[in-house]
Amino acid sequence: MIKKVEICGVNTSKLPVLSNEEKEKLFIKIKQGDMEARRTFINGNLKLVLSVIKRFNNRNENVDDLFQVGCIGLIKAVDNFDLTQNVLFSTYAVPMIIGEIRRYLRDNNAIRVSRSLRDIAYKVLQVRERKMAEENKEPSIDEIAKELGITKEEISYALDAIQEPVSLYEPVYNDGGDSLFIMDQVSDTKNIDENWVEDIAINEGLKKLNDRERMIIRKRFFDGKTQMEVADEIGISQAQVSRLEKTALLRMKKNL
Repeated sequence: MIKKVEICGVNTSKLPVLSNEEKEKLFIKIKQGDMEARRTFINGNLKLVLSVIKRFNNRNENVDDLFQVGCIGLIKAVDNFDLTQNVLFSTYAVPMIIGEIRRYLRDNNAIRVSRSLRDIAYKVLQVRERKMAEENKEPSIDEIAKELGITKEEISYALDAIQEPVSLYEPVYNDGGDSLFIMDQVSDTKNIDENWVEDIAINEGLKKLNDRERMIIRKRFFDGKTQMEVADEIGISQAQVSRLEKTALLRMKKNL
């Protein structure tokens, strides 16, 4: 699918590539309202869109549609990029292109999701992204629910609804031999003996830790809190939490 040369009337084998210096010069002109510079900048980054849509090669989607949607993400990235942030344009643009394509795939999913649910999910994702940018930490579901004035259950339901369905026969690994499929990684919850032994091993490993390490491991992996949240609770830096967590996990692994 992605190997076709002409996509949306564009000969992809002849797409121009801009150097970083050229991009900077063009971007200065773009900020001054130069539409021709904007057009040149977009054309010079179409290969970026082409590289991103290759990630969706196994979706059997129309490549022309994906390319057009990816171009929308590229244009949004151009219009919102801040040259003063000292970040490569490609680093900023790729997540926006991917996000635009994923939204398109969700909205055109064969499993129909109500518009109201999608709206809630997108608002949740927007709040999450904004808070992460402003506070440099993952917001809790309580914080998002409070800001949007909805319940935690509504948030969970909305986010679950927009998840893309995955085939059990989708390969996740191939080393040149037999492929490993998702269904191979699905455990049998009826086999409680394995879980019982695992629980014992984890509890024994926790006993080998000191009080602070044990508390950090429990908050991180049992309570599902971020390193920043744990750091705030116990009054140390996020870097210290990260270091203590790493040490504790290595000690548990050694003892296990």
